[in-house]
Amino acid sequence: MRDYNETLQQLLNFGLDISQIKDIDFLLEKILSEARRFTGCDAGTIYIKDGNWLAARYSQNDTVNTQLAPHRKSVYSNITIRVDNTSIAGYVAATGNQLNIPDVYHLDAGLPYSFNRSFDDLTNYRTTSQLVLPLTSMRGETVGVLQLINAKDATGQVTSFDGNDENGISYFAVTAANAIERAKMTREIILRMNRMAELRDPKETGPHVNRVAAYSVALYEGWAARKGLEQDEIDRTRDILRMAAMLHDVGKVAISDSILKKPGRFTPEEYDVMKLHTVYGARLFPDVYSELDESAAAVALNHHERWDGNGYPGHISLATLKPLPGYEKEDGTARGKKGEEIPLFGRIVAIADVYDALSNRRCYKEAWDPAAVVDELQKDAGTVFDPELMDVFLDSIDTIRQIGTQFPDDADAHV
Repeated sequence: MRDYNETLQQLLNFGLDISQIKDIDFLLEKILSEARRFTGCDAGTIYIKDGNWLAARYSQNDTVNTQLAPHRKSVYSNITIRVDNTSIAGYVAATGNQLNIPDVYHLDAGLPYSFNRSFDDLTNYRTTSQLVLPLTSMRGETVGVLQLINAKDATGQVTSFDGNDENGISYFAVTAANAIERAKMTREIILRMNRMAELRDPKETGPHVNRVAAYSVALYEGWAARKGLEQDEIDRTRDILRMAAMLHDVGKVAISDSILKKPGRFTPEEYDVMKLHTVYGARLFPDVYSELDESAAAVALNHHERWDGNGYPGHISLATLKPLPGYEKEDGTARGKKGEEIPLFGRIVAIADVYDALSNRRCYKEAWDPAAVVDELQKDAGTVFDPELMDVFLDSIDTIRQIGTQFPDDADAHV
């Protein structure tokens, strides 16, 4: 039996930890990880409620993950479940009732819900016990469902979830639900800023910025693993990077429609104006009140710089748009930032942004063949892109392609 004081301390630590996470995707991942650690279970899924549907946002499975290479994480395809009594998670969302099921393969025939064994059949996994609870906020709104799978005893054998698990996790779920509501508000504010840009430039869609942000995080995690960074630092940094990456092109709101919506190619003069969206984006964060302000400005300003120094806007004053002292070229323009003069976040988002632009249809082009996209980016390693980050990108390409399927262009930009 878990010691009461230890349990209380775990719950208090959990509340403190998640209060510091701003991005909803990392929050959901943290909630699922901590819930599994608290109950000692092998796997789990966290769903977010959207109208009459549940969307599986994160799934974790230690048994399945042992088959992956080091530093790789499973990326699960989107699964949606109707909020009704026919499925286990749907029933919990519809009724608000918590379920503790010893064996999902031996459900009473009189129950309205049933177990979907398709994942087990696909992976040769054996789901047995489940603890499934609604994520209900203090306002009484069910924001999602937490599904924990296969509790384990001290010897590692699958067992049932006990009463201590149920009691502790119920408090856990309320804390998690309120944190999810706060994080959804933060994400919505960021998406609203991007919708302003989308009104001006239809290419700046919610799915686009979500994909760029998710690719950027995958690249950062791969880079950080190579550098041997501590997990706490990785978690803190990726939380900030994801939100900053979503704001990479927000400065386009300041570009004239005659240029932004021009169907043909830009004149040299028009292109010079278009380049200023990087500066205008950085100017939206003039006062650094947080790491997000600093990082969002750095991403907006630097995501069009090139590794070889031929990018833009270069070493420029945000106030005067003139080159900084000592960085003026013979033609009077600013020298581009080169190599590691470009902030890491800018180098990361540069790869993610170009990959997404080539991989998806636009009003002026069709989506490129996936292999051609990779070839194009690989060709530009060491000139346009940081060659070390490009190695990480190539090593993570399967994960990145799976991420792309999670935010299709015809989907609403929901959190």
